[in-house]
Amino acid sequence: MKHHHFLIISLPAQGHINPTLQLAKNLARGGTKVTFATTIRGLQRVQDSLPTLKGLSYATFSDGHDDEESLKHGGDFVGYMADLRRVGSQNLTEILHKFLDEGQPVTCLVYTILLPWAAAVARDMHVPSAFVSIQCATVFAIYHQFFNSHNGIHDDWNIESSVIIPKLPSFPSIDLPNFLLPDNPMHPLIVPIMREHIQELEKDTGSLVFLNTFQELENEAIKYLEDKMSVIAIGPLVPSAFLDCNDSTDKSFGGDLFIKNEDYFHWLDSKPEKSVVYVSFGSFVVMSKEQKVEILHGLMESKRPFLWVIRSSENEEEEEMKKVLENEVNTRDGIIVSWCSQMEVLSHKSIGCYVTHSGWNSTLESLVCGVPLIGCPHFADQSTNAKMVEEVWGSGIRARANGEVMIERNELKKYLEIVMGDGERGKEIRRNALKWRALAVEAVKDGGSTYNNLKTVLEKSGLDS
Repeated sequence: MKHHHFLIISLPAQGHINPTLQLAKNLARGGTKVTFATTIRGLQRVQDSLPTLKGLSYATFSDGHDDEESLKHGGDFVGYMADLRRVGSQNLTEILHKFLDEGQPVTCLVYTILLPWAAAVARDMHVPSAFVSIQCATVFAIYHQFFNSHNGIHDDWNIESSVIIPKLPSFPSIDLPNFLLPDNPMHPLIVPIMREHIQELEKDTGSLVFLNTFQELENEAIKYLEDKMSVIAIGPLVPSAFLDCNDSTDKSFGGDLFIKNEDYFHWLDSKPEKSVVYVSFGSFVVMSKEQKVEILHGLMESKRPFLWVIRSSENEEEEEMKKVLENEVNTRDGIIVSWCSQMEVLSHKSIGCYVTHSGWNSTLESLVCGVPLIGCPHFADQSTNAKMVEEVWGSGIRARANGEVMIERNELKKYLEIVMGDGERGKEIRRNALKWRALAVEAVKDGGSTYNNLKTVLEKSGLDS
């Protein structure tokens, strides 16, 4: 095997760190050298929970806001991203030079979403690069089609403006990543970055795209992408203990930005199998007071035990609302926690349904654990994920928003009864959820699609170098 050195860089967001750090662990277990890097402040926040593994080390790069004070005065998103590009590019170049001078040259620079400038740095340094897509393959296929066939323009009034991926349902505006739509506030900020990602990959035909999925789950999207560029499915990127069990101690991604409360495990142990509703909307979604009230009443009226994650907040009004909800829940069969070990919760025998924001990490984790979903998409790629869960994979139900409320109490109660009840649709959803778990396990076993793909990456780096 060639002596590879993978440098993996990620933004310090939980949804970015989890899959990229798991990829770093998987590559290191394969016997290669891996350096995982994020921003200076980001590494400071997660350093106490970082995994210790032979061959895996850590580094930092600057985003121009290395302390709390500079971040407060860092301006808006556009300003931050401009600083990140300017300072981060310079820092990344210095890191690559440093490893070269130390006799440990980087043989592949792996970068993730919102960091397209990393590809240019790698090209200037004559280092092969790979983009790791932390969204599903279908979403990445939509980006490619959107910027090539639609020229990055979406017209709600033109039926032909729906994005078409062969052998998949069409994707009209309601099913697209919402920042692709011109009326979305993030459209002018994110679209140029995503366009640059596609352009960089098309500019460098030797670059590779790592997909956090597996062939059996997204065969149609992967086949579409294979005709356009070099892609390879190396997912699901989840801790080994919940999938291939090659490392039974690997029960956490590591790199936790939030403090986990583990008092809930005794409570879960006391509940019947498949009886508990797990509710979590990830690390970014901020729910309105009205939405929280609707969810609370929907859960209580369902008369099913529930574990609900509501993140702590510096906002006094939000914290007060959380206390009100906790007082209400104390009289019912439910608990509220500030954060949890999601994979351990989803794999617990008591969990029967996951009410989710439909982020890709959460969606993939539920598929790996065989847990049915009720998707309540808020932004970004979440609507696309929820559509795939309901219409293609058949492992859950997608809620439809009513104004600012993503799911109303009666709708939540109805969907919980469908997913967890004795009706035929619920049984079919549960069968599908277990089917995808079985296929995910097969994919990572010796000889499986993901196993073989990762072996190729380790042996050849998968790059034309």
